[in-house]
Amino acid sequence: SLIGALYMVSGGILIDIGYASTPARNVAFLITGAVLSNFIGTTGASMLLIRPFIRFNKDRIAAYHMIFFIFMVSNVGGVLTPIADPPLVLGFLKGVPFFWTLRHGFLPWLFALSMLSAIFYYIDRKNFLFQDEQKSLTTGHIKIEGAKHACFFLLIILAMFLDPHLIKWLPTLPLAGHPFSFVREMLLISIAFFAHRLSNPKILAANAFTLEPLKEVIFIFFGIFGSMVPALALMSHWASSPWGSSLITPNMLYWSTGILSSLLDNAPTYLNFLAAGMGAKGLDLGNFAAVSAYAHNHTPYLQATALASVFFGAMSYIGNGPNFMVKAIAEEQKINMPTFGGYIIYFAIPFLLPVLVMVALLFIGK
Repeated sequence: SLIGALYMVSGGILIDIGYASTPARNVAFLITGAVLSNFIGTTGASMLLIRPFIRFNKDRIAAYHMIFFIFMVSNVGGVLTPIADPPLVLGFLKGVPFFWTLRHGFLPWLFALSMLSAIFYYIDRKNFLFQDEQKSLTTGHIKIEGAKHACFFLLIILAMFLDPHLIKWLPTLPLAGHPFSFVREMLLISIAFFAHRLSNPKILAANAFTLEPLKEVIFIFFGIFGSMVPALALMSHWASSPWGSSLITPNMLYWSTGILSSLLDNAPTYLNFLAAGMGAKGLDLGNFAAVSAYAHNHTPYLQATALASVFFGAMSYIGNGPNFMVKAIAEEQKINMPTFGGYIIYFAIPFLLPVLVMVALLFIGK
């Protein structure tokens, strides 16, 4: 529901950058997207900016542009606010204070983005020097059409807080033993419907908007969510055992959360290792006050889980929802994207993983 709403809203907004693409301007674009992802979510920022980024680099677009967009805008950038990334949303709804992520994520965020920006600039500079002179006309301005759709982004953000754990009077339906707030999902679906109906057809055409990327993401994540349940249940059982809980340290949480966030969806992975860390301290994830106490009294443990779930979501196409969406949109625009294995072997491991190792060495407790 969330990804569908953000996809429909962003399709009705056209951003035209009337400047020639350069490595420095590309870095500025990616950093701007990383900052914006903390206000409208990594999915919202990705869907809003991926098409303008492709148009901005249309004369020399390459797969690495898309990969670093996934690294910086779709994942690493969104670690400063609870609304930035699905794992942090879930943490906030469970009891993590709103500004906790900003206080304990800012320095790792700044370091990781700085490193990725430097790597991207080096690669883009080499590519830029081998290209012919920029052929596109420049107007020297940035034009935004369909800006009225920004109100839909605000409604989506507000809808995310319609949770029965926070608002007790919300009507719910029992689903697998848990209260399901159908109000939020119905509101998101309504936003998607009206955003699309109110979109200017000319803007949709200029954005080459179709439903194919959304369909691809829906099908693959249905499969992921279904198949991840046994793996996460096994990890949760192990971590809650006396032997498992004795091995839980911030470093263990960082790498365990990170590895599973790379191969499964990062949101339920975050919740499982949040429960594991709290269990090792004798705390219950189902207790709102206990989660808040865990955030204040065992900061290194929660910091490791939060950073890993967000940062490692960029290690594969399926680590975070917008990753596969960006890939699908890029391929729809005839950009030759690497395969699932190619993404990990040729981009994530050589460029992203060293940065994540340095984050562990500099910011994660032992």
